[in-house]
Amino acid sequence: MNEAAVLKHIGKLPHARATFKQLVKELGVKGDLRHALDNILDRLTDKGELIEIRNGIFVMTRASREYILGRVVAHRDGYGFVVPDPPVDWLRGDLFLPPGETDKAMHGDRVLARVTRHDQMGRAEGEILRIVKRAHHDVVGEFKVKRKGNFVVPHDDRIRQWILIPEGMETPAAGNASADRVGAKAITINSPEDLDGMIVNVQILEHPEGDEWGVGRVIEILGHPDDFGVDVEVMIRKHHIPHRFPEEVLAQARRTPNTISEAELQGRQDFRGMDVVTIDGETARDFDDAVWVERLGNGNFSLHVHIADVSHYVRPGSAIDQEAALRGTSVYFPDRAVPMLPVELSTDICSLRPGVDRLVLSALLEIDSKGDIVGQVLTRGVIRSVERMTYTAVHQLLEGDALQRERYAPQVPRFELMRELALILNRKRQKRGSIDFDLPEPLIEFNEFGEMEGVARAPRNIAHRIIEEFMLSANEAVAAHVDTLAWPFIYRIHEPPDMKRVADFEQIAAHFGYSLGVAAIPMRRFPITTRHRDGRKSRHDLEMVDEGKLQISSKMYQKLVAKIEGKPEERILSYLMLRSLRQARYSEKNTGHFALAAPTYTHFTSPIRRYPDLMVHRVLAAWLDEQSAPYSPEALHTIADDSSFTERRAAEAERELVEWKKLKFMADRVGEDFQALIIQTAKYGFFVELEELFIEGLVPIDSLPGDRYNYSENTRKVVGQKSKREFRIGDRVTVVLDRVDAVEKKLQFSVYEPAPRKKKRK
Repeated sequence: MNEAAVLKHIGKLPHARATFKQLVKELGVKGDLRHALDNILDRLTDKGELIEIRNGIFVMTRASREYILGRVVAHRDGYGFVVPDPPVDWLRGDLFLPPGETDKAMHGDRVLARVTRHDQMGRAEGEILRIVKRAHHDVVGEFKVKRKGNFVVPHDDRIRQWILIPEGMETPAAGNASADRVGAKAITINSPEDLDGMIVNVQILEHPEGDEWGVGRVIEILGHPDDFGVDVEVMIRKHHIPHRFPEEVLAQARRTPNTISEAELQGRQDFRGMDVVTIDGETARDFDDAVWVERLGNGNFSLHVHIADVSHYVRPGSAIDQEAALRGTSVYFPDRAVPMLPVELSTDICSLRPGVDRLVLSALLEIDSKGDIVGQVLTRGVIRSVERMTYTAVHQLLEGDALQRERYAPQVPRFELMRELALILNRKRQKRGSIDFDLPEPLIEFNEFGEMEGVARAPRNIAHRIIEEFMLSANEAVAAHVDTLAWPFIYRIHEPPDMKRVADFEQIAAHFGYSLGVAAIPMRRFPITTRHRDGRKSRHDLEMVDEGKLQISSKMYQKLVAKIEGKPEERILSYLMLRSLRQARYSEKNTGHFALAAPTYTHFTSPIRRYPDLMVHRVLAAWLDEQSAPYSPEALHTIADDSSFTERRAAEAERELVEWKKLKFMADRVGEDFQALIIQTAKYGFFVELEELFIEGLVPIDSLPGDRYNYSENTRKVVGQKSKREFRIGDRVTVVLDRVDAVEKKLQFSVYEPAPRKKKRK
């Protein structure tokens, strides 16, 4: 008997409710197990999975239409939302928290909430009943000396509560006075006033409740806001990214031999005689994958994808493994990385460096001229990479650069064969409906002080395509193989898009004369009860998109991508199509990958920097050793959820740092004009993206010149009352930077209107 079994049983009962005595009888609980059941019910109640509505009567939260378990998303203006987790189909959107309710919790906290009322549109408002799990045990922010005391103002403006720092808790314990960052300066603090305006990290001793401040102690002094590297340190702490390896982990890493013994080679296939290469970016330090291609006698291609055998060195349950699971992924900032594994492994013994022997797990694929995999072998191996190639070098070589072709003369025919195979694989993916948004990506350029100097288009060439196609093929091959074993496994899934977002996109695309080709958006009626503020109740039907009856495929997206290629509206429509899609995630349940049009997919190719890939390697290793499945579905469910969370956390931190850098970059450009594209309209104005800088900002509606403007909800246009001048999504405008708001981290623009020319006197 465990928590999952008890929940499953209650979920099958009428109204998903049960009493303790009922469970004792139906589960056959006797003796000491009664106490164990009581503890399980207490834990499930503490987690919010169950609600004890009356003494001894338990209701399953996710089966109720009154209670919601989810994460608080606060807004700096005081209101907020509870995002249901797991999602519920009876709620339209998220649960709204009016001002005052968000003071009961901090942004990110997991809470149990109750629905208090519905409006006529089906949107729900609620109240927080209990905090299930705190999101923040420490907070980074600016130290402020005030008359009422010393406080830390959180850097995250969604955390509205200040933290009071009592006397004597303003400085960290010895040895913790500053962050271990590049260029960190020794900081001497003689009084709280010395800390005023500095960035610190604070341990929360008492969480804020209602109007009461939280209480904390300073555990780190990071420096002044403009000091080199402080912005990265803020992002690391704001997003609670583990960044210091425990001594036990470092000691274990240092004990890992950096050479391979003969015993370790036993049972491995030897690929050291083949001219295997790695292809990565110029600044890459860890090399997960190496490739090799040959044409077979029957005309097919032999593709070898060798992946670093991290599972050989990182054993389940070890200190390194536990830390890797906690981190989930490596995080990449402009001036440094926060690796998942210690450098002894990530950049040395596991990394497929040239000229040295390295252990690998290999996918050996035979691929025909149509791009179909007609044979495959998964095996352990050992390689010795002959070259550490870069995307730039491979691209130049394939474009005919004489110097590069001479330098890598022995490998030129093989690279040409790689190009041929990659293009075949790409055509096959396109044929089945795989979506390929080939949008220009911004590459932020920094100087040696970590300051942003400009933005360039990130290079994307045939070398990127080669590696992308080879890795996709290996991932699909591994996923398909394990799927046939019917073993518990971690899949990389991408669910079909949210149909409300599809409907929103179709409405905008229609203004440009395009459509995904969705025939109709089927609706279903859903009865809801509205609780009015005066206590009255009324029932009415809410129409919602019936996702089960809506037929949409990746081919619809793919065809539209092809139609708009090269058109002026390509960038904006591609951007909006991406927004209509869900986020890919990890799961122990295989539901396929919508964007790739792949029935089965996983992540196998980056175990140095992604924990799910390491788990996939362990499953493969168990199969190779003829063992049973190493993990239960329940264990993989937890790992998949944790990995999806750490992936999102890393992406948010990386993106937010770049946005912060952009803000600092624009601070000296107030008054300059820029060419921009309108990417979103709203009742308060429209958002633009600067075409050359990939930087976004708002043009307020009340700043528009020459007229009073209104926003049309139906057409999504901003229209002048008298002039009928329109601003709509996709329009190109010239804007002037009016204001850089460092507090709200926003840019404000106005539409540039050239001064009228004066008429010359005759």
